[in-house]
Amino acid sequence: MASPSVLTPIKGRNNGLFNPRLAGGRMALQSTPSPRTPSRDSDMNVAAQPADSIYAGTNNLMSKFSRSVSKTSVRDSPKSNIARGTNSPRKLELGVSNYTLTGTGHSAHHHQHAAQTPGRSSRRGAVKTPTRKKDAADRFIPTRIQSDDMFNVAAGRLDIDAKPKSSRPNTRDGGTAGSSVLANAASRTNNVFNIAGGRAADDPATLSLEGLSLNDNDDGPANGQNGNGKQLGPDGQPLTPNSAAYQSSLAQACGVNLNTRILAFKPAPPESSKSIDLRSQYNRPLKPAAAASGFRRRVGTTPERVLDAPGLVDDYYLNLLDWSVGNQVAIGLERSVYIWSADSGAVNPLLEAPSDTYIASLKWSQDGAYVGVGLGTGEVQIWDVEEQTRLRSMLGHEARVSSLGWNKHLLSTGGRSGAIFNHDVRIAQHKVAELNAHEGEVCGLEWRPSDGAQLASGANDNLVCIWDARSLTAPKFTKTNHKAAVKAVAWCPWHTNLLATGGGSHDRQIHFWNTTTGARTNSIETGSQVTALRWSTAYKEIVSCGGFPDNSLSIWSYPNLVKNFEIPAHDSRVLHATLSPDGEMLATAAADESLKFWKLFEKKPAGATASRDRDAGSKKSGMKAMTIR
Repeated sequence: MASPSVLTPIKGRNNGLFNPRLAGGRMALQSTPSPRTPSRDSDMNVAAQPADSIYAGTNNLMSKFSRSVSKTSVRDSPKSNIARGTNSPRKLELGVSNYTLTGTGHSAHHHQHAAQTPGRSSRRGAVKTPTRKKDAADRFIPTRIQSDDMFNVAAGRLDIDAKPKSSRPNTRDGGTAGSSVLANAASRTNNVFNIAGGRAADDPATLSLEGLSLNDNDDGPANGQNGNGKQLGPDGQPLTPNSAAYQSSLAQACGVNLNTRILAFKPAPPESSKSIDLRSQYNRPLKPAAAASGFRRRVGTTPERVLDAPGLVDDYYLNLLDWSVGNQVAIGLERSVYIWSADSGAVNPLLEAPSDTYIASLKWSQDGAYVGVGLGTGEVQIWDVEEQTRLRSMLGHEARVSSLGWNKHLLSTGGRSGAIFNHDVRIAQHKVAELNAHEGEVCGLEWRPSDGAQLASGANDNLVCIWDARSLTAPKFTKTNHKAAVKAVAWCPWHTNLLATGGGSHDRQIHFWNTTTGARTNSIETGSQVTALRWSTAYKEIVSCGGFPDNSLSIWSYPNLVKNFEIPAHDSRVLHATLSPDGEMLATAAADESLKFWKLFEKKPAGATASRDRDAGSKKSGMKAMTIR
C-alpha cells in the first residue's frame, strides 16, 4: 500500500506554488515539475541516484526531515514550511520568490533507512493527509476550507509531477499515494466548491482550479520557451521588449518595416528649387512683401524745413498757429499775422493790430477762405485772405480772446473771463449763444469736425466741458480729472465720439473720453507739459507736443498707448502745433522763435507711378497736397 506523501520544502523556480503573483497563499495557475525532485519508484536504489537530491545523500536527507519536524516552536503560516537552502540555482530577484512545494511520498528506500534514524518510528504511525493550519494572520483567502482544498490539490499535483514519466502507471489500478491524495482532494473539492452544482463561473476559487493544469503527460516547456514561459531568441536568450530580436519579430508580425517611418506625407511634400536660408526664413516680415509693396514708413527725426518766427509770444494759453485746407499756414507774431504758402513758399503779411493790443488767437475757416483773429482787447475780426481785407469785427468779450473754433457759419470764441460766445457771421446780430461753465481762461476750443454735433472746451480751471450743439445752456459732461490747465483738445478722425485732452505742467496727463457716455477710456502719463495734441489721419496714432521739461514730440499708438517715437524738437517748450491737410506733416512753433515742419505720418503711395508723379499742384480728396519750398 502506498505510503502517504510528506511535504518536503524544496527550493525551486519562480513559477512554483508560492509565486509572487499569488501572495498570501493563493493557488498557482500552473504547476511545473521540479527536475531535482527525487524519484518515488520503490525499486530504485537511493544511492544510485545521488544527483537527483539536492541534499547529496540519504543521511543528509533524513537529518533535514528530522530538523524540519522538530521545529514546533515556529508559528505555522502559509510559508512556515519553506526550507531555505543555501545553494540557490539562480540569483534572487527583487519581489520574486524562489521556492516551490514538491510532494515526496514514502517509498521502499525510505523504509530501508528508517531503522538507522532514531526517533523516526514514532512519527510514522498514522497516515495523514497534509493540511494547512488555520492562522488568523492568513489573508486574501475567501474561506478556510477552500484554502485547505487548494493546498491539498496543489500538493498532490506536485507529487505526481515529481515522478519520472517512465514510472507513472497508465492504469487506474496502479495509482500512487499522490493519486490517492489528489482523488481525496477532488472529492472534497466537489463538495466544497460545488463545481457540478452550478457554482458561478467567475468565482475566484473555481477559476483557480480550472486554471490548474492536471495533465500527467505535461512534457515541460514548449519549444522556443524557457522554464519561465518566456520566448527565446535565436541566440537562446529570452526576448525582452527592448531587444532587437523582439522588435524585429514584432515588426514582421505586424508587417511594418523598421527602417521607414510609420507616418509619412502622402504625397510627399514638394521640394524647393532654391536653397533654404534659415536667416531669411525666420527673419521675414509677418505680412508678405507683395502686400507691403516695398513701402517702409519713415519718421523724420530732423525737421524738413525751419522758419524764423521772431516776436512769438511765449504764453501757454494763446493759440497762434493754424494750417488751412488750402495749404497755407497762418502765424501770429506779436501784433501781426503772416500767411506762408506751402505751395510757393511765399510769405505775405495779412494784418497788423493797433499798438495797444496784440494777437491772442487765430483760426482758419473750414473752407480755407477766411481766418478769424482774436485780439488782446477782446475784439474778434474776420479776414478774407485772398483779398487781404477785413470783412467784419465783432465785440463782446471784456478781455483777450485766447481760443477760436469754427463750425460752418458759426464761430465760437473763448475769453479770459471763462465765457464762450457763439457768433453767426452771416447776420448783423452775430452773438447767438453764450456758454458759461468755466471760471478760468478758456484756452482750448474744438468742434467735432465730422458733424459739428459737439463742442469740447478746456480752460485754466482744470475742467473739460463737452457741449451738445442742440442744447447749449449747460455742458453735457464736465470732467475734473486734470490737475492743471487744459489747452490741448483733439477729436479723433476715425472714431467720432473719441476725444483726447492734455493737461499742463502740474498734470502731464492725456485722457481719452467717450463723449457719448462720458466715460474715460484711457490715460497716458507723458512726463511733461502737454501743449498740443494732433491725431493722425493715416495711422491709428496721436502725437503730443511737450513743454517743460522735455520740449519734444511723442507719437503714441492707440488704443495700446505705446510710445512709438520720441523726437527732440525745440530748444524751448513747444507752444503750438498744427497738422497739414494731407495729414503727413506737422508744424510746430516754440518759444525759441522758430517754426519747424516734421514729416511724421508718411502715407503709403497708391503705386510706384503715382508716387513719382506726385507734385505740388496735385489735389487729393478736395485738398491740396503739401509741398515745402
